[in-house]
Amino acid sequence: MAFLPMNIKEVKARGWDEVDFVYVMGDSYVDHPSFGAAIITRVLEDCGYKVAVLSQPDWKNDADFLQFGKPRLGFFVTAGNIDSMVAHYTVAKRKRSDDAYTAGGKNGKRPDRAVTVYSNIIRRLYPDSVIIIGGLEASLRRFAHYDYWKNTVMPSVLFDSKADIISYGMGELQTIEMAKRLSEGYPVEALYDIRGICYAVKTSDYVPKTVVELPSYERVCESKKDYAIAARKELEEADAVRGKTLIQRHGNCILIQNPPMQPLDTKQLDYVYSLPYERWYPQCYEKLGGVPGIQEVLFSITHNRGCFGACNFCSLAFHQGRAVTVRSKQSVIDEAKSFLNDKRFKGYISDVGGPTANFRLPSCEKQKKAGLCKSRKCLAPTPCPNMQVSHTEYLDILRELRKLDGIKKVFIRSGIRFDYLMEDQSDEFFEELVKYHISGQLRVAPEHCSAAVLDRMGKPHIETYKKFCDKFYKLTGRMSKDQYIVPYLMSSHPGSTLKDAVELALFCKRENIHPKQVQDFYPTPGTISTCMFYTGIDPYTMKEVYVPKTEEEKSMQRALLQYFIPENKQKVIKALIKAGRKDLIGYDSKCLVQPMSNQNNYKGNNKGQKSSYNSNKNNSRNRNGKQTKDKFAKYRRKKK
Repeated sequence: MAFLPMNIKEVKARGWDEVDFVYVMGDSYVDHPSFGAAIITRVLEDCGYKVAVLSQPDWKNDADFLQFGKPRLGFFVTAGNIDSMVAHYTVAKRKRSDDAYTAGGKNGKRPDRAVTVYSNIIRRLYPDSVIIIGGLEASLRRFAHYDYWKNTVMPSVLFDSKADIISYGMGELQTIEMAKRLSEGYPVEALYDIRGICYAVKTSDYVPKTVVELPSYERVCESKKDYAIAARKELEEADAVRGKTLIQRHGNCILIQNPPMQPLDTKQLDYVYSLPYERWYPQCYEKLGGVPGIQEVLFSITHNRGCFGACNFCSLAFHQGRAVTVRSKQSVIDEAKSFLNDKRFKGYISDVGGPTANFRLPSCEKQKKAGLCKSRKCLAPTPCPNMQVSHTEYLDILRELRKLDGIKKVFIRSGIRFDYLMEDQSDEFFEELVKYHISGQLRVAPEHCSAAVLDRMGKPHIETYKKFCDKFYKLTGRMSKDQYIVPYLMSSHPGSTLKDAVELALFCKRENIHPKQVQDFYPTPGTISTCMFYTGIDPYTMKEVYVPKTEEEKSMQRALLQYFIPENKQKVIKALIKAGRKDLIGYDSKCLVQPMSNQNNYKGNNKGQKSSYNSNKNNSRNRNGKQTKDKFAKYRRKKK
């Protein structure tokens, strides 16, 4: 099967006089099921529609948008796999130089706020054409939302983009239904009852229904309390079983969000992943160096969707949903077998995962009929007693994959939910995970150690992580493997004070963790944590939350997590003094840094300090580097 046509020449080569849909996107075109654009376009193609892909059009010139003419049925528009602003800017709002989703890997091939820019151009050129926006950028900006880059509350992207409809969430089922009705000649207004979409009507045209009304755009701009109320309600109703229609007034218009579309069931997911993807990028990108983003996922397999972990800083709950759905074992095996025919495949499956790799079951039996709970999380701060825990199906799939001729190794890299794993009464999966499925290091996400901060994050308390690490290293030592845990840590999350950052630094010191990188909290649209960042209010309790916002404090929190780097010494000392922890400045083993009383002496010792850091990094980082020989020796002695 060939790639979909990317220009008018390729359209003509297929013998088409016109196209049904033009799919406009901010990424380079990659036909792989890890890329949402590939899934939607292949689904449309499989339904019999003629689809052209307009990838990274020049928004400063109309020529790219004019080449296909007006499509018969309409335009689909997406920024790409991630929000264009996140793709372009670091958390410090500095321009990134690279872009994993662009051929050649260089930034600058898509505009800021790509969905809005592309859609406005299309509306100007084709005033009466149907425009449907979707993907992560549009989905997370579907209501009035705080925009970190402008530091203001913006209206729903539907209004700024001048689009007709937002398709939110994963999108396959609503896309099929919208395409069907448009092809049957129905006007765009006839699509307004489809689940999983947002649309707008004039206030004068609105017919009152049984809905949940959010505070208006004007109210959430004026009142942070109203913003917090809106954010909570938006997430509470993001459930396909019990979710209600939401409305939000914007001036003389009303934004209407229909309830979420039902997640794809196993049969439907199997269908989506069975479509004839090229699993690569078009030849025209080779001369640019290819698309870097394909390398990590080329021979990966997605076996599930949804995440009932629902961390407050993660957009998954708002976009993909909390309900977990899975592919069948045979579908996963068939995809793995297809790798064997690819000359690029060397026998290594890089991942068998999804949003959370080890979820195969719904969170509980109750959620199938009643939906997921509004008022509590399944795993945090403690696991729900009704949660069902089993790795049996997942383990069965992994075992079958390992048996396939031509498969040398099957890795798990997309993230193990360690708190869920620790609830499993059987050690069978844990043992096989350590024995077969780790490529030297296992990345997990404790994020912090302070209970107060973890509560704001919606994460379990640190004791669970400690138990997980102890068990991991015992298994690793028993199997004489050189494997280690790499923890993701986050600084400056709402609720994190300087004292909390000091606590995390001390935790890292005790646990011998030396993070190479630290992620500052990044306020992206649609998350509860972003709501806390903007309002200073926890939307679940409506109580005030401390928010570190100044660059000075953020840099101090970052430096504390990397206290062992000599270049951070001055900031660490400043942070410790400000936090009232001068006791941690000194020569005692409990201290984080030595004093800088003698500047010349400090400069003279700088080389030695770096040498000490490098020595520590290479020889004793059992939680974030190679495990020490002493650590293994301890386990081997126990074994004897």
